Amino acid sequence: MLQAYKFRAYPTHEQKLALAKSFGCCRWYWNYSLNLCQETYKSTGKGLSRSAIQGLLPDLKKEHPWLKEAYSQCLQVVALNLSTAYKNFFEGRAKLPRFKSKKGRQSITYPQNVKVEGDYVKLPGNVGKLSCRQHREFEGQIKSATVSLNPDGKYYVSLLVDDGQEQPIPSAEGKAIGIDLGLTHFAITSDGSKFDNPRHLAKHARNLKRKQKKLSRKQKGSNNRDKARKRVARVHHKIARCREDFLHKLSRKIVNDNQVIAVENLHVKGMVRNPKLAKAISDAGWGMFCTMLKYKAEREGKVYQEVDRFFPSSKTCHVCLNQVGNLPLDVRNWTCDVCNTEHDRDINAAINIRNEALRILELGTSSTAFGRGRKTSGKTSVLLDAVPVEQGSRLSIA
Repeated sequence: MLQAYKFRAYPTHEQKLALAKSFGCCRWYWNYSLNLCQETYKSTGKGLSRSAIQGLLPDLKKEHPWLKEAYSQCLQVVALNLSTAYKNFFEGRAKLPRFKSKKGRQSITYPQNVKVEGDYVKLPGNVGKLSCRQHREFEGQIKSATVSLNPDGKYYVSLLVDDGQEQPIPSAEGKAIGIDLGLTHFAITSDGSKFDNPRHLAKHARNLKRKQKKLSRKQKGSNNRDKARKRVARVHHKIARCREDFLHKLSRKIVNDNQVIAVENLHVKGMVRNPKLAKAISDAGWGMFCTMLKYKAEREGKVYQEVDRFFPSSKTCHVCLNQVGNLPLDVRNWTCDVCNTEHDRDINAAINIRNEALRILELGTSSTAFGRGRKTSGKTSVLLDAVPVEQGSRLSIA
């Protein structure tokens, strides 16, 4: 299996200059190729293949000699990434590729000739040995290395490693759990456990507001404005890392304790269109949490099952399967009219999600019960080949 290990890097001043040149060359080549693809499509109705984009490099290097400052294979990867981005767009997995800015996150990928020597990662080209904090060891063949620069000024190196192990065959024999996601409580499980929503953005809102206000008062183009922008970026980075740490720990606990994990197939993109709940939903990170559950379960031979979003999990009594006609969101507890069972709305929904997932696994069909099954058009499941290993690490990626 392919696994990604992410480490904090500490380049020297000379290495920062070399990386900055490589970032600029790859970013310029991406924007040039993307613009050429768009112009070609407008004039001919057809796009450019990966080989056609890579074939532009020899003439471009003659016209722009500074392109030679970047490692040649890094530029080749840019063409590969652009062709992959268009493929994901046409297959409905991503949006249309966009132009890159020097103010955002910068990254380059070395597809070969990468070695690890002690606390250094040896990269080809002008960078050489890059010092990094390897907080955990790994075994396997290094496939590629990606060096990135975040807007807050921190460098990271991500190693893609093939450990030579085969993906285990999933098995549904064992304990099953249903998870209902929410905002007051982040996750409610079918066994009655409730996990509070940390609300990371609200905890840092005052600090973020203060730094954003200072940023807005700086003169555009000045060095002080650039320093203020990095301070704002550091706060956003802190919030993101706190969120990832919480989601990693919770998903790891759930996967370790259960064999079958069932969740709802939420339409988060549509839910964030609600202006009153958009910030809270985005801060919760439901999509990232489900992604973590999925790859961690599949890596250990466990089952991750999604239940259709239109399944009436909250309005159905899990005891007698009686379904109420109307159940507003402000009603958190209700009593079944048939069996007189008192239900906690969220726990009842989690139990129904678990039962529905087990029914799907047993019957081998994804159509929901009660004739309420619907197909979600344009949704394609994307599973990356590289999965991170997060145990004992606060710098792992997902």
